[in-house]
Amino acid sequence: MKVRYLNFRVVAIALALGLVAAACGSDGGESDAAGDSEDSTLVVFGAYATAIEEPWDGVIHSALLGLEESGDIEYSFVDDIGYAGDMSRVLTEVAAQDSPDIIFGDAFGNEEAVREVAASNTEIAFVFGSGGGPVEPNFSVFDNWIHEPAYLAGLLAGGASESNVVGIVAGFPVPEVNRLANAFAEGAQEANPDVEVLTTFINSWFDPATAREAALAQIDAGADVLFAERFGVIEAAQENGLLAVGNMSDQSGLAESTVITSAVWSMGPTTGYVVDQVRAGSYQAQDLKDFSMIGKGGASLAPVDTSLVSADAAELVEARLAEIESGVYRVNIDEAEPAGSSQGS
Repeated sequence: MKVRYLNFRVVAIALALGLVAAACGSDGGESDAAGDSEDSTLVVFGAYATAIEEPWDGVIHSALLGLEESGDIEYSFVDDIGYAGDMSRVLTEVAAQDSPDIIFGDAFGNEEAVREVAASNTEIAFVFGSGGGPVEPNFSVFDNWIHEPAYLAGLLAGGASESNVVGIVAGFPVPEVNRLANAFAEGAQEANPDVEVLTTFINSWFDPATAREAALAQIDAGADVLFAERFGVIEAAQENGLLAVGNMSDQSGLAESTVITSAVWSMGPTTGYVVDQVRAGSYQAQDLKDFSMIGKGGASLAPVDTSLVSADAAELVEARLAEIESGVYRVNIDEAEPAGSSQGS
C-alpha cells in the first residue's frame, strides 16, 4: 500500500499495517455530508484498492487532482490498499481522524467493507464505484459507463481488421466489463459481419504482464486489432506491428502508429457534481450513472488516428457519434459474459 500526499495537510493516521495516510487540516469542526459552508474548501479523500497507475482508479484520481488544482478541494489519497480487509481499516481511520467532507474510491472487491464504514459515518459523503445501488443518506455509486465509445471503437476495429479476427483482453467477466466487451464486439461485427471476436479475461484488475501474454495468445490465433481493456495489451500489439484500441484514457501516447483510438472515461462531471452538491448542502445518495456517459460528458472517443483507418470508417463513426449525442441512437447494454470467452492467458 502506498501513501501519497496531494496537499499540505500533514497528520499521521496509524494503520494496522504500520502505514501512514494523509489527514486533517480542517478547523476541528464537525463535517456533514450535506456540506458545512458554500464558501469553505471541501476536504476530499481518495481510497483506491489498486495502484494509481491502474487506469480505472487513475481516472478518478485525475479528476480530483483537477479540482484540487482549481482550488475547489483539499485532496489526499491512499492507493494500492488491496482487498484483504485493509480498505475497512483505512476508511475507519480516515473518517475518525480526518473527518473529510467526501470520500471517493472503488468499492469493487471491497463492497461490504465500504458500505459498512459509510453506514457508520453518515456525516461524510461516500461516493464509490460499485455495481450495486446507492444507500441513503450518504452512499452514492458510479461506474464507467463507456460502452458507447467502446462500440464506436469497435466499428473502427472491425473495419481495420485484415485478418477478420479482433481480440479483447479484459479484467474480470463482471457486468461493468462485459458491457464494454459486448459493445466493442457489436461495433466490430456491424462494420465487418465476417469478423471473429476473441475475448480473454485475465482475472486481475492490474497485471500488465498477464495481459500482454493474453494478447500475444490472441495474436497467435490471428487477431490483428486488439481492444486493450487492461494495461499491457498495447505493448503486445506494438511489438507485432498490429493495431490496438485503448481504454479509460487516451492511450495514443503509449504507442505511435498502433493505437487507433481509445474509449475514454472522464470523472470530471461526476466529481464536479458531487462537490457542488455537498458545498450547497443538497447532497443525496444517488446512482450517478448518467454522469459517466456521452450525454453528460463523462464518456468520449479519443481522437482517431485517421492514418490507421479508412475514410469511410471514420465517417461512419462521426455520423453514429452525432446520433448518440442527439439521442437518436442508443448503444445496446449487454452485461452478460461474452459468448466463447476464455479465462487466463
